[in-house]
Amino acid sequence: MDYRAYVGPPELRGPREEKQPITVLFDRVLVQVSQGDGERRSRAGILIPATAQVSRRLVWAEVVAVGPHVRAVKAGDKVLFNPEDRFEVEVHGEEYVILRERDIHAVASERIDGGTGLYL
Repeated sequence: MDYRAYVGPPELRGPREEKQPITVLFDRVLVQVSQGDGERRSRAGILIPATAQVSRRLVWAEVVAVGPHVRAVKAGDKVLFNPEDRFEVEVHGEEYVILRERDIHAVASERIDGGTGLYL
């Protein structure tokens, strides 16, 4: 199984950096939080800016790569995690987050066929 991800947008890669492989180690998960997660709307339609303080709100992100000891998550899944339990990294201007598998609260994936989850 290949645990590498080629990260960074192609237009920012130099001639020597056409592809930059990153190998995720142990039980770590490399995810990318979408930029649209900043602002959101309430049920009444009120726009809540990204700078508004929300206590203990979990965040969804897409999995880019996983380490060899990760069992329940695959690249391409969406995961739910606490934004306080993370380490941020920037590669070629793109922001990524590194998590431990144990810090993930839920997984949304097409491949999960059985279970007790909700449909998102």
